[in-house]
Amino acid sequence: MGWLWGSGKDGNSGSSGTDPLKDLDPSLREFLQKESPVKYKPSEAPSPAPSTTTPSQSSPAYSEASTQTSQTPITGPTIPAKSAYPDGRYAHLWSTYTPLSDIEDATKTDQEKLLDVLNGYKERKAQIGRAAIENCAEEQWAVSECYRSGRITDRLRLCHAENRSFERCYNMQARFLKALGYLSTYDRPPEVDEQIQMHADTLYHRMLNQERLVKEAKDAGLPIPTFPSLIPSTKSTGDAASAKTLPAKGPASEIPLPQELEDLQPKVKAEFRQRLKGLSPEEREVEEKAMVMEVEAGETVGKQIGQIYEETGKAKQLRKEQGKETVGDKISSLFGW
Repeated sequence: MGWLWGSGKDGNSGSSGTDPLKDLDPSLREFLQKESPVKYKPSEAPSPAPSTTTPSQSSPAYSEASTQTSQTPITGPTIPAKSAYPDGRYAHLWSTYTPLSDIEDATKTDQEKLLDVLNGYKERKAQIGRAAIENCAEEQWAVSECYRSGRITDRLRLCHAENRSFERCYNMQARFLKALGYLSTYDRPPEVDEQIQMHADTLYHRMLNQERLVKEAKDAGLPIPTFPSLIPSTKSTGDAASAKTLPAKGPASEIPLPQELEDLQPKVKAEFRQRLKGLSPEEREVEEKAMVMEVEAGETVGKQIGQIYEETGKAKQLRKEQGKETVGDKISSLFGW
């Protein structure tokens, strides 16, 4: 029966060729072709596939054209500055985009604008308190540790020394922050506020170091060292040297004020003199500068409020000229607003 599996040495050699019947006996092949209902056609060897060459490989003209196309800059619509898609998508929509903050500012009433100015000033004052507490974190921690695990005598005295140190740190840090312009209501990045806060902390510890050196010199009987001003001195009623020698411990009415504060109302000057009473020369110098900056910040707020009233008056006058005066405009005109 060897003829049934072919004449190869292994049984699979017959199926390995292109025609599985080529190794059969010729008479058997003739019988199968005659009796088989489906005529069998021996398979031919597959012809090699025609080479598919890309146009870039076969046509030099195409390669030159593609090179020119790739080098030609693609010009599209101008990308708006406020677009969230740098690739230019939806540029026709972003070209007419208006931020929500701009819309809210344009639709605010005069009362809301005034509240924004006043709230901004109040927020600045609150930020000074928070920044001063952050700079006095070590003193605040010392007070907490004293109440928690301090000596019995200290706790019986309600940690007087620690509380006094923390209170002085807080007051001086707030003065330094005001003197350095932290109270300004101008818009500025948070990095600038952080730099002012760090500089105020540096000046405070520099003042403590100077006080320590002065105390050591007095205890040792040595000449008292002199130091430059911690901050640029204000223009006082006298020169800088005489201003430092004033103890500010006499009656408040006799304490001189910087020239920038002489034009204020008597009531305000009396309050400022009361704030200077009992301060050391170094503390008084910082407090004077802080008061000057407070007055400048108040003047800035006043200018902003005056600008809002001026714009309101112009808009009211324009409506009156156009015959579109509202009931509110008439009522405000009666009261002189």
